[in-house]
Amino acid sequence: MSVAEKSQKKSGGLGETLSVIIQALLLALVIRTLLFQPFSIPSGSMRPTLLEGDYLFVTKWAYGYSRYSLPFGPDLFSGRIWGSEPKRGDVVVFKFPPDPSIDYIKRVVGLPGDKIQMKNGQLFINGEGVPRVKTGQIENPDITEVPQPVDVYRETLPNGVSYDTLDLSPDSITDNTREFDVPPGHYFMMGDNRDNSSDSRLSVGYVPAENLVGRANIIFFSIAGKASPLEVWKWPSLMRVGRLFNFVH
Repeated sequence: MSVAEKSQKKSGGLGETLSVIIQALLLALVIRTLLFQPFSIPSGSMRPTLLEGDYLFVTKWAYGYSRYSLPFGPDLFSGRIWGSEPKRGDVVVFKFPPDPSIDYIKRVVGLPGDKIQMKNGQLFINGEGVPRVKTGQIENPDITEVPQPVDVYRETLPNGVSYDTLDLSPDSITDNTREFDVPPGHYFMMGDNRDNSSDSRLSVGYVPAENLVGRANIIFFSIAGKASPLEVWKWPSLMRVGRLFNFVH
């Protein structure tokens, strides 16, 4: 083999490697933009449905696409394309309206045109109380020194979607609110951990349809103790095996 042929072979090999890397990155970008996006749970606002240390996939096509479906949210267009409406009870990732660089995850309880209110810890939609049944107690994960029981309530929305909520305090500031009129093109979001959630009752406000990123779909990894998934030596003692591949409801 001549020197020229060897040089050509090396050059071709490097070029082929770079081409494969670029194609892989583009494919990953397309998948993240159009299909699935990974998301980690940073707080306990969605307990008991989602726990800190849960890692899940968000389906990007569930509600169509907006500028926030793209990396960095460039202002290329407004509204949504190929959009569909979220349903009451969907667990949704969205951009925090006052600061779209921040992702939030909450449950949709109010649709455009709804009237939402909390009375004595019970959710009211359009003047009708949402049925809630106490199903038991769990220990408050935020208090480790002295175990404190927390009431768990099963809530059922008008469309039949049921899920568990926590009631940390019977006299929380968010247990009684004014009546909220959800504007057209907006949604009312609440965390399942009702007394420990910053949501539409407080600083989040009404969430524009444009800010929706996608619907929470499936938990693909879960680890306790605020450990990183990269700390593989902690997996045997901290991985929550029972939560793996659970669908989010």
